[in-house]
Amino acid sequence: MTAPARLSPGDPAPEFTLPTDAGEQLTLAALRGRKVVLYAYPAAMTPGCAKQACDFRDSLASLKAAGYEVVGISPDKPEKLAEFRERDSITFPLVADTDKAVLTSYGAYGEKQMYGRSVTGVIRSTFVIDEDGKIERALYNVKATGHVAKLRRDLGLD
Repeated sequence: MTAPARLSPGDPAPEFTLPTDAGEQLTLAALRGRKVVLYAYPAAMTPGCAKQACDFRDSLASLKAAGYEVVGISPDKPEKLAEFRERDSITFPLVADTDKAVLTSYGAYGEKQMYGRSVTGVIRSTFVIDEDGKIERALYNVKATGHVAKLRRDLGLD
């Protein structure tokens, strides 16, 4: 398997309709008119993903004040996402992409390096999508720890 095609600034963000941790459907189209931070993570309830989710949770007020909505996406089932939300008091939507089609369309699922070998999985990534549904930033292979602080700096929020 080759590395997935990556998105670049100016590309249209791939549309999606996915189930949420709350048992609803979330569409990217419903967020049009607002800036969106969509972040892809490998697995709910794991230490790195929990750290990243908590960093977004703790930064949510300043992100929202600047006009950003935050959405987390992983291949987990909605029930596991609900458990994750409860356990870590996550205050933004988590969406389930169990067939990985949306993750793949964003270039966030495919071959990656892990512990020095090639594996297929979720590539920890963050996408900043503008009000018109275009990619403003596409950040791949981000770190679970420290990424939100760097993103806030890059967006001029610190």
